[in-house]
Amino acid sequence: MESDPLSLYRIRTVSELTGVSSATLRAWERRYGVPAPSRTSSAYRLYSEEDVALIVKMRDLVKAGMAPAESARLLLSEPAIVAAPTAPPPGAAPLDTDPFTVAKDRIVETTRRFDPDGLEEEVSKTLTLGPAVAIFDRTIGPALREIGDLWHAGTITVAQEHLASNVLGGTLIHLLRLAQPADATRRVALACFADEDHVLGLYGAGLRFTSWGFRTLMIGARTPPPAIARVVDSLAPDLVGLSVTMAVPPPRARELVDAYADACRGVAWLVGGDGSEAMRAWVEDRGGICVGRDLAAARQTIERVLAAQKRRRPSRGSKE
Repeated sequence: MESDPLSLYRIRTVSELTGVSSATLRAWERRYGVPAPSRTSSAYRLYSEEDVALIVKMRDLVKAGMAPAESARLLLSEPAIVAAPTAPPPGAAPLDTDPFTVAKDRIVETTRRFDPDGLEEEVSKTLTLGPAVAIFDRTIGPALREIGDLWHAGTITVAQEHLASNVLGGTLIHLLRLAQPADATRRVALACFADEDHVLGLYGAGLRFTSWGFRTLMIGARTPPPAIARVVDSLAPDLVGLSVTMAVPPPRARELVDAYADACRGVAWLVGGDGSEAMRAWVEDRGGICVGRDLAAARQTIERVLAAQKRRRPSRGSKE
């Protein structure tokens, strides 16, 4: 039987080209379907250039810290980006060729041009850059902030800002769904303050928590304290995270902090976002954690509080 002319490489050659062992290549194919090489009549695998490009992307995602199963789901769900170049040509790279920054700049530029198709394409390309949390921290988050600044400055219109928010928001929902750990034993419920509409940063927090092994329960914008109480009673999260990006008048802020503290009913809770620093004293006085804009820096504090909570409370399913 004549082999497919596009299938050029045997497994040993692919292993040498990519640095991925033959055993790993077979395991990826068997477990995740990445890639799916053709076969000769003697059942030898034959890999095409596209197969090799897919393996390289899988390798890079795994090296960057993404689980193989998550990497495979990501790549197989975005077939159009498999053959995209992974690096600029040798000798053509200026000093500022960090791929995350380049991707951010391209997203902002297509937003400036009001180019929906171009924006979708640039956002899709970011999905192979690394772990989901790195994509948010280094590309999508900075792009959202820059686009917001351009809108506030009057450089772009509200229509352009809304287009970018919708496309990037949809991407964050997709990333969070893919990043959810299948074997998570802890859950975090994430919601915005009662008067807060800005939800995209909350997805970034969700990606951070999934990278720490949490199952993320996304509640969303404008969540009043009674709704948090219902979440705590019905879903029994280990942690509640609240986001507030806009400044809240002091009397209203103090009222909300007290109400959220009561609603959490002893479950560990935190407040983050640009508007949280003004509430720090009230949050901490009620036993909460104020993380400001840097959730990652608060991880040790969060883990310490969760460990203390675990010692005090029975595990799920146990009898009081």
